[in-house]
Amino acid sequence: MIKYRLNKATEAEIAEHLWLCNTDFMPPMSGRVDINDYAKKIASKATRFEAWSGDKLVGLVAVYCNDIEKRTAYITSVSVLREATGKGIAESLMKRCIERKKALGMRQVSLEVASDNIPAIRLYEKCGFVAGKAKTPFVTMDLYLN
Repeated sequence: MIKYRLNKATEAEIAEHLWLCNTDFMPPMSGRVDINDYAKKIASKATRFEAWSGDKLVGLVAVYCNDIEKRTAYITSVSVLREATGKGIAESLMKRCIERKKALGMRQVSLEVASDNIPAIRLYEKCGFVAGKAKTPFVTMDLYLN
């Protein structure tokens, strides 16, 4: 049974989750960031939408809301453990994130995704995101919350 929580994971739990998902990111996360430092930043600065199976963090959407002037939120990470994929966890986490950001008065939610990560792009499109500018090898996707 999956339980959804907000901001419950510790820095260590986030780091463990990201390491377990590392090679599922395109390109692998460890080639772009120091995962332990990134987990610390997410734990201290991001709003975290989490999916738990027992005491294991199986899904995570991390979002920053630091563009108050434009009221834009930025999703920095979306991940689900491989053994938990195919159960609608990522979509559920995304929808929870979008609903909360809309309720908080945000006007836009943005993210970047590898342009060849077709499953992720389809997920984001299903959630209402539209592809915008491409910055090889990534594409920016936006959702307007009006």
